[in-house]
Amino acid sequence: MEHFYQLGWTLDSAGGASGEAYMAEQDGRKLFLKRNSSPFLAALSAEGIVPKLVWTKRIETGEVVTAQHWKNGRSLMHDEMKSNRVALMLRKIHKSTQLLNMLKRLEMEPMYPSMLLKKINSSLSRNVLTHHVIRKSLLYLEEHMPNLNSAFYTVCHGDVNHNNWLLSEQDELFLVDWEGAMIADPAIDIGMILYTYIEPAEWCDWLSKYGIQDTLDLRKRMKWYTIIQAIAMVEWYEEKNRFQDMNEWLQFLNDVLMMNRFI
Repeated sequence: MEHFYQLGWTLDSAGGASGEAYMAEQDGRKLFLKRNSSPFLAALSAEGIVPKLVWTKRIETGEVVTAQHWKNGRSLMHDEMKSNRVALMLRKIHKSTQLLNMLKRLEMEPMYPSMLLKKINSSLSRNVLTHHVIRKSLLYLEEHMPNLNSAFYTVCHGDVNHNNWLLSEQDELFLVDWEGAMIADPAIDIGMILYTYIEPAEWCDWLSKYGIQDTLDLRKRMKWYTIIQAIAMVEWYEEKNRFQDMNEWLQFLNDVLMMNRFI
């Protein structure tokens, strides 16, 4: 990012797993800069899902840098994930034909359950596969694969944990970090929110806020996708040698398997 230093900007890392994001400041003006963002960012900005896109530039290295308004704020707390605003924002994303058309123009193909299962099976290490909960989970995934007509597939975020929800000081709500965006069954997002943040007794109420009926088919699909995402988290933490976090996800995975055990 030497280009921006030469133009008189000060840059500080904005964190994130990729190391590609920065807070840039010049003459009291702050921007959020990111290298190699997807063109999908422009559509998200236009929909008000992420902070407003200010410009996109190709710099001397050939990299594309995007600039968004910097928003002072914080991540949502666990209890805030059950709010109406989260449900309505997620519904807006899942119902957006503009976002869906953009991903299709970028030639993204739908992510079917069989593809997700193949991907997770090919990525698991021998150490992760030694856990009986993982083996039991993989068997469940094989035996209960969802079957939803792809005509109902939508734009999904794929990682809707509370740290990716930004509440600005102006009380604006955004969903950020769209690197894992996909065209998929919306239950992939809904399930993780319900299983992670909301008591089962409140699921029906939250789904009503979102605008969908609580059906047996939906519960089956939510459970399947939550299991496969939890396995991916176990693998990720094992790779990082963060074994306490890995064990917490193994416990979460076992809890999900035991909940609604007859579906």
